[in-house]
This record gives sequence, structure tokens and C-alpha cells, in this order.
Amino acid sequence: MASKPSIPKGTRDFSPVEVSKRNYIISIMRTHFEKYGYQPIETPSFENSDTLMGKYGEEGDRLIFKILNSGDYLDKVSSEELQTINYKQLTGKISEKALRYDLTVPFARYVVQHQNEIEFPFKRYQIQPVWRADRPQKGRFREFFQCDADVVGSTSLWQEVELVQLYDSVFAELGLNGVTIKINNRKILSGIADVIGASDKLIDFTVALDKLDKIGEDGVKKEMLEKGISEEALVKVQPLFNFTGTIEEKIEKLSALLSSSEEGMKGVEELRFICDNVSKLGLQKAILDLDVTLARGLNYYTGAIFEVAAPKGVAMGSIGGGGRYDDLTGIFGLKNMSGVGISFGLDRIYLVLEELNLFPETVTTSTKVMFLNLEKARHLKQCKPFRNLEV
Repeated sequence: MASKPSIPKGTRDFSPVEVSKRNYIISIMRTHFEKYGYQPIETPSFENSDTLMGKYGEEGDRLIFKILNSGDYLDKVSSEELQTINYKQLTGKISEKALRYDLTVPFARYVVQHQNEIEFPFKRYQIQPVWRADRPQKGRFREFFQCDADVVGSTSLWQEVELVQLYDSVFAELGLNGVTIKINNRKILSGIADVIGASDKLIDFTVALDKLDKIGEDGVKKEMLEKGISEEALVKVQPLFNFTGTIEEKIEKLSALLSSSEEGMKGVEELRFICDNVSKLGLQKAILDLDVTLARGLNYYTGAIFEVAAPKGVAMGSIGGGGRYDDLTGIFGLKNMSGVGISFGLDRIYLVLEELNLFPETVTTSTKVMFLNLEKARHLKQCKPFRNLEV
């Protein structure tokens, strides 16, 4: 008896109704991307491994799906190497390609390869699937869509201001009221690490801090201690876990805390510019909030970072995120090409809209037409035989 067919964990089939709802979200995003001047591109579903590896930090690298070389993939591996079971060395010899982890690193590769065809600053949007070897759970899949908008070739902080407005305009049309756009700055995190005497542990510090909403304050402190961050440093960082007030009040507290850090103060001034101008221009439905514990666990961010939280009462992880990367193209040989971008999590946004019953009924309504012929006999008398028609 044949076994029942199945699909890999973390992947899904989509029914006609589900595809219609997903297309509804995508069409709204695409409309607003183009309204703000972003142009569409697409990149391959898989890249050379060396394009992706080392760009997302140690944790991110572990989640990249590797593709075995075609043919005899063990051909380049000696029997001695097989016996040592050094998986890092072995992987490089049996797998030279990998499924893309996100759309940002492939975009940086695209910019470098096509730099002579691009007019900078270049604004692009991209709506394609990505893959991560993560543990599947609600709102977290191994295959999912990202919908990105990036500007490369501009250091102006007005780009960050515009991206906040882009987030707001998309969520407003989707009817998602009360979405919170959290903002922080990696320079501030660098400054904090410097002030508490943990600058040599910056990556460990930010990766642990970024897990605050998942493992709580005690879990973050435990991980920091395990990574070699001292008890004295944790005492100094304690105020971050209870950082309250308006954006203006939080910025003033950060100014006092980071007054001895040049890098940290740069981050404060960048945040002040972005938040002040977003406030002046106003938002339709979204709420902007400064979250000093927001770290975004990707190594390439260097300035402002964003994360979008669903409306209160909806149990869902972030539905968007992004940030400034000053020299991501530098890893591919193109120096001094700053960029900034945001991403919408299509699959999570879908689940939120479904939970809040925000999909319009017309999204899944197909065209219904009925033809009636009430004068059949008369119609037949008036019709000439087809054989008499000249072609």
C-alpha cells in the first residue's frame, strides 16, 4: 500500500481562497512601493554559499539551507576527511550553493554586479520567498515570503523617515490600526556596550538583548553571563530593562547615559532627527516607539533599526523589520555604498488580518455571470446559416 504523501515541516500548500487573500496583501504593498518610487527586481532562489555565509552572524548561518552539489557530491572529500567528521570543512566541499536566507544580502550582491547599470540612489522593492532551517511554530515557517523595500546609495536620514511613512501607509490601507513601529540604533547599542565595559562582547551583547521579548530579563542576563559579560556590566545595563517615558524623554535619558561615548551620541542624534521629523509629518494609524532593547540580531546593521509589532491583543511575533547598513556592499568589493531598508512579513500579516477578520469579503468573490435567452424561437428565425457567411 502506498504511503500517504506529505510536505516538509515548515512549508504549506495554499488553497485558491488563501492565494487570493495573499495576493490582496501583495497588491496593496506593491501599490505603495511604487507610489514611493521603488522599482521591482528579482534574484535567484539560491545563491553561491560564500555570498550568504558569514553575513548573518553565527546563529543565522546555522539556519541557512545548504544544497548538495549535483552528481557525486563526495568526490572532493578524502576518506581521511570523512573520518574526522569536521562538518564545517565537509560542508564547504559537498555544498557550494544555498537557498537565500533573506532578500537583503542577495540585493547587495545584485547592486555590486549591476552597479554600472544602476542610477544611484537606487530604490528597489522585492517580493519573493526565502528559506530558514528554523523550528516551525505559529507565524514561523521554513519557507515564507519577504516583501522588501530598500534604498542604496544615500546616507540621508530622510530615507528612514520615508520608510516609517511607507510602513504606516501600507498598514493603514490594510486596516491594521495600532501597529507599533519600534525604532533603535545600533550605534546606541555600541555606545552602551562601551559604557558598561563590554565593547569586545558587542555581538554577544546585542544577540542576547534581542531575545528579551522571548526569554525575558532573567534569560537575557543568564545568556550574557554565559557569554562572558561581567556581573558589574549587568548592573550598569539594568536601567535598559525598565526604560519608560515618551520618545523625547527616552532620548534625553540616553543622552545622559551615553555622554561619554562618541559613537553612542551619534546614534542618539540620528534617532532624534528621525523621530522629530516623523512626529512633524504625522502618521495615519501606526505608533512610533523607541525601544532601547531592540537589537535585530543581524550583523550587517550599523544605524537605525526597525521592528514592527502587531496590534495589542494579537499573539504574534514581529510582522516587519529592517534598518540601515552602511557598507553591506563592501563585502562584495563596492565600498562606501550605504543603504537602508525594511521588510514586511507577508505570512504573519496574513495571520493577523485573518485573526482580526480584516479581509474584505470581495477578496474571495469571483465573477458570477448568467446569460438568459428569453426569445429562443425568434432568435433562431433571425439567424442565417453559417454556411452562407463569407470569410
